[in-house]
Amino acid sequence: METEITYQKAIGELEQIIQKMQSNQCTIDELSALTTRSLQLLTICKNKLTKTDEELKKILAQLSDE
Repeated sequence: METEITYQKAIGELEQIIQKMQSNQCTIDELSALTTRSLQLLTICKNKLTKTDEELKKILAQLSDE
């Protein structure tokens, strides 16, 4: 799984996949690969959001202690 991809690039790729699926350009053979890639991208996004949330909570906790 890619770890170097940015959140913004992952969202952009997800948007492209959704557009392809909705435009009737997606064949049955591509559907499985696109679904798998979507899951990978969603996992990357979720991990980045979780990490950011944890970092913000730590910063806010430090500010509260001061």
